[in-house]
Amino acid sequence: MEPNDFTTTFSVDNTPEEAWAAIVDVRSWWSGEVAGDTDRIGADFTYTVPGVHRSVQRIEELVPGERVVWRVTDARLEFPQDKGEWIGTAIVFEIGRRDGRTEVRFTHRGLTPAVECHDRCSNAWSRLVGKNLRTRIQTGEPQPPPW
Repeated sequence: MEPNDFTTTFSVDNTPEEAWAAIVDVRSWWSGEVAGDTDRIGADFTYTVPGVHRSVQRIEELVPGERVVWRVTDARLEFPQDKGEWIGTAIVFEIGRRDGRTEVRFTHRGLTPAVECHDRCSNAWSRLVGKNLRTRIQTGEPQPPPW
């Protein structure tokens, strides 16, 4: 992990296992079209917002109640000059207990200020993770797009 990778953290009263289950239920919080398995190591899933974003994530690590890691194997973002900026980056969720609560730390490794999409992508992740995923964990209910 680089010191400039985009990271955001939040805490909830739910268990680490509940947080983990919500994370791998990608369709319930990452608004857009999700195709493929999102809960099996080695599986690929595609995330698409037509005309804006398409990416393929390979699930590299799943440790119930602790960690989820996806590697972006293909991507096309329509707004930056380099449409494939996300290719090779990693999306990491780390879950643990802190001060009697469950802490979820999200890091998009490779999404640094040097990357053109940093501002737009980190803003979107802040809403998707900090609002949608957090609310999904707390309520157990699928979340609508935050925009």
